[in-house]
Amino acid sequence: MNILASLKDRRRFDMPIVDAHHHLWDLQAGRYPAFQDHYEADFFLGDYRKICRDFLPTDLAAAYAGFDIIGTVHIQAGRAAPERVQETAWIEAIHAEWGLPNAIIGHVIFTQPDCAEILAQHARYPLMRGIRSRPVTSDGPGQSVAGQPGTMQDDHWLRNFALLEQHRMSWDMRIPYWHLEEGAALARSFPGIPMVVNHAGLPLDRSEEGLAIWRRGLGQLADCPNTMLKLSELGLPHGRWDVPSNIRVVREAAAIFGPDRIIFASNLPVATLSTDFPGIIAVMRAGLRDRPREELEKFFYRNAIRFYRMRVGQAPGG
Repeated sequence: MNILASLKDRRRFDMPIVDAHHHLWDLQAGRYPAFQDHYEADFFLGDYRKICRDFLPTDLAAAYAGFDIIGTVHIQAGRAAPERVQETAWIEAIHAEWGLPNAIIGHVIFTQPDCAEILAQHARYPLMRGIRSRPVTSDGPGQSVAGQPGTMQDDHWLRNFALLEQHRMSWDMRIPYWHLEEGAALARSFPGIPMVVNHAGLPLDRSEEGLAIWRRGLGQLADCPNTMLKLSELGLPHGRWDVPSNIRVVREAAAIFGPDRIIFASNLPVATLSTDFPGIIAVMRAGLRDRPREELEKFFYRNAIRFYRMRVGQAPGG
């Protein structure tokens, strides 16, 4: 069945939507260490035990009720290291059965010995568009790990990172706000690799000092023409959903990157630790409330379709 056909509902919002960042997992179909083997007590949003269960297309559709979802992007969901290509194969099978997702972002570690082989295996799948692989990062602002193994300055990491270009793969850049300037340096060094910053650059410190560091990093990234910004996962530690500061983050981030380079995404089901899908949409609309419909269309679906090279026939003019 095509589950997207059941989601053509605009009671809550009169616009098509592409969700450019969500996860699916079946704990019987594969190993997910963070759910099954060891609980990550230092997870950035806090207690995540309520999502340590299967999350399948029917669950995703239930979360989307009342909205016109015309396409989605699946982001790697922490499958065990030996099963990373199997995750891609499983998501391809999900697409064949359910009609979503419409693009896949897989996983590899850029320092693993068989990185080139794993990338080539991922690339064989028609929906594969890129990789999300987190570099080694420091514990906070003012702390540096630059040049250490696995960082964005590590020669081994960089050699394998460069392989993305030959496979026409993008990189989903998931780094905390205090590393955004280093992310910009990487983007300048690899202008042929499209990159999209995840989760609005993770502005977890909403103090004026923290936001100043975040804005400076976003500004440098915005100067790199090969970068986009995904406005997603605005939740804060301990499940806080701070509507006023979330609206501010959306407004300021959109102003820095401009209407052609911002992409909507939910981060379901992880986002449910803080809010629900209507809550996410409400904050995005409030942050962009003065924008014309043409710009909102770019944000909510057109930019994602273009960046992830998606086939989404239902999108008007898409």
